[in-house]
Amino acid sequence: MNHGLVAGVDEAGRGPLAGPVAVGAVILDPARPIAGLGDSKALSQARREHLAPLIQAQALAWHVEWVWPAEIDRLNILHATLAGMSRALRALSPGPAHALIDGNRLPRDLPCPAQALVKGDAREPAIMAASILAKVARDHFMRELEHRHPGYGFALHKGYPTPEHFQALRELGPCEQHRRSFAPVRALLAPTLLD
Repeated sequence: MNHGLVAGVDEAGRGPLAGPVAVGAVILDPARPIAGLGDSKALSQARREHLAPLIQAQALAWHVEWVWPAEIDRLNILHATLAGMSRALRALSPGPAHALIDGNRLPRDLPCPAQALVKGDAREPAIMAASILAKVARDHFMRELEHRHPGYGFALHKGYPTPEHFQALRELGPCEQHRRSFAPVRALLAPTLLD
């Protein structure tokens, strides 16, 4: 059994029509446990915002990797996310001896042995911490994106496919942060067949 450093990995933002996926990777310090960790989706925004700096201050290593819409469109959402997970693990210093990755798929080119954990963000503290960092970082980015691309409502829906987002897409068309490979965006870009 390997008693080396264990990293948790999770992402935020696979489902939205716009913006990047954020992938968090965290090696927690067993000597400095962080109270109140949980699945980022189950925590309030205020709780996530409170925990993120604690994780950054007390973890042995952490990194948030960005997977941008162009890469998502080139590789597809699954393969782009897996590539981001591999990069996030490689960016950790010190590097992990083992990784626990939320979900049921493992990237091919990992820098260490790994295990996929379904619902890992509700079971494993290192994955919970990675989930929180990814969600907080992505939410911050989407609020900033609202200033660069006003009118889409990114600060509210964070790029997810809500009725308000669909309405803005119909009125404004896609911006450069929209994922062209996602069907609702692609449909708006398709040339009309009525000509």
